[in-house]
Amino acid sequence: MNNENRVVRSCLQLAEKAGADAAEAYFLHQDNLTIEVRNNKLETLERSKDRGVGIRVFKSGSFGYTFTSDLGSTALKEAVELALKGAIYSNLDVDARLPEQQPFDLSLAQFDCDIENTTLEEKQALALTIEKAALDTDSRVSMTERAVYEENSNTVLLANSCGLQLNYRTNFCGGYIWVVAEDNGDVQTGAGVAYRPQLSQFDPVAIGEEAALKAVQLLGADSIATQRLALVLPSKVATQFLGILAAMLSAEAAQKERSLFADRLGQQVASKAVTIIDDGSLKGEINTAPADGEGTSSQRTIVMEQGMLCSFLHNSHTAAKEGTVSTGNGVRGSFKTPPEVGPTNMFFAPGVSTENDLIQSVDKGLYVFNLMGVHTANPISGDFSLGVTGLLIEKGRLTRPVRQVMLAGNILDFLNQIQAVASDLRFYLGFGSPALLVGALTISGD
Repeated sequence: MNNENRVVRSCLQLAEKAGADAAEAYFLHQDNLTIEVRNNKLETLERSKDRGVGIRVFKSGSFGYTFTSDLGSTALKEAVELALKGAIYSNLDVDARLPEQQPFDLSLAQFDCDIENTTLEEKQALALTIEKAALDTDSRVSMTERAVYEENSNTVLLANSCGLQLNYRTNFCGGYIWVVAEDNGDVQTGAGVAYRPQLSQFDPVAIGEEAALKAVQLLGADSIATQRLALVLPSKVATQFLGILAAMLSAEAAQKERSLFADRLGQQVASKAVTIIDDGSLKGEINTAPADGEGTSSQRTIVMEQGMLCSFLHNSHTAAKEGTVSTGNGVRGSFKTPPEVGPTNMFFAPGVSTENDLIQSVDKGLYVFNLMGVHTANPISGDFSLGVTGLLIEKGRLTRPVRQVMLAGNILDFLNQIQAVASDLRFYLGFGSPALLVGALTISGD
């Protein structure tokens, strides 16, 4: 990392020389691999690498940001000067600031050498195993649309003029598959997905089997009459609602009055069964790291506790604006953007019941397989309208498959209708949940 260290140090020195009040340099080297197979053959193999440095410069109460992939001395000097001009001509922002020097837990830098050292041929075999497992699970699985193994590796170096210095590496791997099942002219699809920070934890067979079972269980699905039904949401579906909530729980959204929860801090906003936590220090999950994207140590934040809204997610800027401290949620997806507010590992805290306990407790309900249209939920009003597929629950048993129905409502009603939380906490790309039991909501059908 000698060259990368040189780049980061040089950016800070150039900023100081140019007259900046403070500066930050964020170097990121990303390496991504995607292997797709179909019909037992390699379909595509894509490897992409991207590296560069993002430079944040502060001057007279404002900041400017720029980035460059050219790490030569001339390009770095030009980038710093451009960032300084941005600060000079930007609006005054008295809350713009950088994190101070602080200790980091470097054991949170999860880097699995097995991912790096495994050959491409062996990784292709993992993708083929996902596909084979799906096709072998049931003869009605007629084809795979996509079977994919992929991995991501990040090298991060971060330093600022407050004395903060940090460098670490992380990686993770995973895969997914979409399959088609057919029977008597009926066609249904199913998906399986899993991502883990260690190759030894990755189970390609389980991914294929999950997709196949979901597709087969939906064969013969039909609509039902409009009615109110209790819902059992398995882990994967429950995390989709967390994806809706994450945008609403950003302090930036709340401060700009773009969140349903903007004026509800300290209020009861969900049932007492609901506790939501964001934890960038949670070992064993793919978004865990020693610090967030601006250098605040990763931490555990209780966002909701027994239904009460306890905290929004903050970066340094939103925290200063509110007179509080950052929660370590200054996230970055690239060196090309300054840190924004976002979740790390966000999850519904688990309870003690099993998923089967939840199903058996329902007299009339729906076990949800898929939600369609989650991205259309309104973060300001909380309203959503989602397509749903699943299995009808009758007297505690899963019975016939259901499709072509809609679930419309408001996220506050949804949160207040959560009656029980199971113990089977699972994560899907940074969002985690056990199965949830939700009280009766209106399902619109025929």
